[in-house]
Amino acid sequence: MPRTKKPRQQRAPGEETTARVRILDAAFDAFMANGYAATSTLEIATRARVSKRELYAVVGNKEQMLIACISNRARRFQVPAELPAPQDRESLAELLSVFGAQLLREISDPGVVGMFRLAIAEATRAPEVARALRSFGGEAVDVALRQVMTAAGNSGLLEGDPGELTEQFWGLLWGRLQVGLLLGVTARPESDWMAERARRAATIFLQLHPLPRP
Repeated sequence: MPRTKKPRQQRAPGEETTARVRILDAAFDAFMANGYAATSTLEIATRARVSKRELYAVVGNKEQMLIACISNRARRFQVPAELPAPQDRESLAELLSVFGAQLLREISDPGVVGMFRLAIAEATRAPEVARALRSFGGEAVDVALRQVMTAAGNSGLLEGDPGELTEQFWGLLWGRLQVGLLLGVTARPESDWMAERARRAATIFLQLHPLPRP
């Protein structure tokens, strides 16, 4: 007799989402523990308590898991929707301060710092880690800050190339903090410190870029 094909088991609502979260958490933990190149999909599946077939069906291959891990964190770098477009220099200073503090909080998160460490450690063996981090992490920050600078330029509050303005503000905001965090010689700052750091960066930035003359 011909073999009948076993019907595919239907997932309960939310079950696939739960499996995806579990797989990505397991992938992130394995990447951090072993490095990207040395981590196998079998280990990720074992950590996530799923089969390799389910792992590929829900997320994809190892590189797709890496990209998903990074892109999930990159979503937090977007300009908050509740922040209004700047209408004057005071509101621009507030926008830069609030968004700058958010960026400091997110990028100093231990998981994000761990991804940067992973990219550095795997630069030779697995350059796709650095490419993914740049494409889905670094570019997300650049895009978000350029949105702010472009909006300020359109309102006549700033003058200059949005990309260059973004780089200048980012340098004032970040300073040497990233190196200290990556080396593990600097503890993650408190929220109040980050808010004050962002406020000072916004103040200095606007002093360097006076209101354009009409």
